[in-house]
Amino acid sequence: MDMKIIFATKNQSKIREIREIMEEEGLNINLVSMEEAGYTFDTPETGATFEENAVIKARAVCVASGCIALADDSGFEVDFLNKNPGVDSANYMGRETPYLVRNNHILDLMKNVPTDSRTARFVCVIAAALPPNGEEVLLTRATIEGLVADKVFGENGFGYDPIFYFPEKGKTTAEMTMEEKNAVSHRGKALRLMCKKLMEVLRTNHESKLK
Repeated sequence: MDMKIIFATKNQSKIREIREIMEEEGLNINLVSMEEAGYTFDTPETGATFEENAVIKARAVCVASGCIALADDSGFEVDFLNKNPGVDSANYMGRETPYLVRNNHILDLMKNVPTDSRTARFVCVIAAALPPNGEEVLLTRATIEGLVADKVFGENGFGYDPIFYFPEKGKTTAEMTMEEKNAVSHRGKALRLMCKKLMEVLRTNHESKLK
């Protein structure tokens, strides 16, 4: 297997977050984004679940590159809104709609909703598609539980972070430092689980070459 791993995203904020976590977990490999690896195609997210979408994206990059490919599918679930935006979080109100507009729309829908009914979570599923053809797939899933805030707070992070209040820290994830967020985030949890799985795959592959 190629020791280079391609993460199926063009989001450089996400790539920075992922590299930091991988380094913390001791997975010292060459992680690159799709663009850094020379791939610019978009893969339609046609799955009905986070798992299906993550696998679709990872497998497409693995097949194209011959490398281990990682992909995540993440979403923001608001219980009061029947778990919407959910799987459609990236396309909620249209893919080109600024997140400030989307966040304010959700806040309007949640106006006057009491605290105990404002429960929400971020969900992240990470898929790793393994060479040569991406048929072998590893999956991890994690969540971070919290509440919908009553207004936008913070300028860090991205997406729905400014309206996701995390009670244990007393702030939204957009008010957290990168270190704070990585320690508790859905993506951080799922990625740490994936790092353990990948290290086992790489260890097994290395041992098989020595035989």
